Amino acid sequence: MLPKALNDVIDALGMLPGVGSRTAERYAYYLFKSSDKISENISVALNNLHKKVKLCPVTFALIDADEEVSPLYADPKRDRTTVVVVEEPLDIYAIEQTNAFKGTYHVLGGAISPIDGITPEQLHIGELIKRVNDDNVKEVIIATNPSVEGESTALLLEKMLHEQNPNLKLTRLARGLPLGIDLSYADQITLSAALENRTNL
Repeated sequence: MLPKALNDVIDALGMLPGVGSRTAERYAYYLFKSSDKISENISVALNNLHKKVKLCPVTFALIDADEEVSPLYADPKRDRTTVVVVEEPLDIYAIEQTNAFKGTYHVLGGAISPIDGITPEQLHIGELIKRVNDDNVKEVIIATNPSVEGESTALLLEKMLHEQNPNLKLTRLARGLPLGIDLSYADQITLSAALENRTNL
């Protein structure tokens, strides 16, 4: 019943994660009703996405297409001997916003998930092991997500890195109770992690 061009936009928007058919319809109709300048801007931005963004060949962070490596890796003020390992590129920016870390990063490109067909061979684990040797890395901080997949990935990383470098310091981001939460609202997994990672006073 809808014009083909509008249906095509609805179908395209519906491919985005978290966008159902009703939401896609609302977005498409909003774009139709709005100034065509908005649609043009979105079109240009999407067209540039794959042309002007690439992965750093060392850290696998997102960088501009004209950059050779990540600015965070190239910066002489950053400590290359300390590496935080994250699942996805956007995880870097979450950590950077804290201004608490002065080392470098390594993006795995996901987490081990047999259900989704993601195996260790598809992650950037081999490149991480090479970096540890090339940059004389002293500490690897594993910052995978606190999920089943993230935990499985962390355990595999620990095993593989220790096999290659027995003296390498391996740490994991602390997990536990967030600030401002009442104990009665915390789930069992969070409480267990908080107990396990308790600190001395």
